[in-house]
Amino acid sequence: MPPAVKRARRYDPARTRAAVLAQLSHLRGAARALTPEQLALPVRAGERTVGALLAGAHAALTEGERLLAEPVPARQDLRLADWPRLTTLPVPDPGGPAPVPPAGPAALDALLADAGRRFTAALDAHPGTRLLPTGAGALPLADHVVTRAADLVVRADDLDTAVPGLDVPRDRQALAAATRLLADALAAGAPGGSTEVRVPPYAVVQCVEGPRHTRGTPPNVVETDPLTWVRLATGRLTWADAVAGALVSASGGRADLGALLPLRP
Repeated sequence: MPPAVKRARRYDPARTRAAVLAQLSHLRGAARALTPEQLALPVRAGERTVGALLAGAHAALTEGERLLAEPVPARQDLRLADWPRLTTLPVPDPGGPAPVPPAGPAALDALLADAGRRFTAALDAHPGTRLLPTGAGALPLADHVVTRAADLVVRADDLDTAVPGLDVPRDRQALAAATRLLADALAAGAPGGSTEVRVPPYAVVQCVEGPRHTRGTPPNVVETDPLTWVRLATGRLTWADAVAGALVSASGGRADLGALLPLRP
């Protein structure tokens, strides 16, 4: 396993689990509010339609159940902070092509409700330390849940883009988990201490090789809000557009993260 990220972040399993279920509830509310015409709209994330993006949440949340049925890995060989650079968000359907959504909002809502029940049952039946053989490597179940929170936050954002005015709520804890996971992934992929990336109120990380500051305000600082950060890290927004639109502030000669974003598999 690669050397541990300095001060590896710890997540409260109960809060992360609650965050996933809360964000799922917001997605179910969106599903119920959509018309058949809106469910057929295309989305930017490579899914075929809005309905398929929502149906994909079922596969994302039941993936743990599927992986728990496989043999337990001998050891953990994946750090949570490395996961975002080895996969994509939202996570692809492990079955292959984008899922075909059920006909109509009510059936789609029922599918998501089933995902929540199966997700909860899997967590109730196994400890958070149980290793899962994910496609990127062996990861504890508790860490897998963090990735599900990030997945649902990105799905909500993609829905808002595809259906203007929908305004899917973001659960605060789910957004915090997504922000921190993606910030830690940047630091893991570009280790160093010359640049400080601030995403208040959820995350501060140092990254990029170069002179390290020890006190006071660092010479290279990047700051943005959580949703902008999620969009930058996942490729929904380019660095150049974020800077041009004053969505991110960057000061210092090593504060240009354009070559490091989005986080790539």
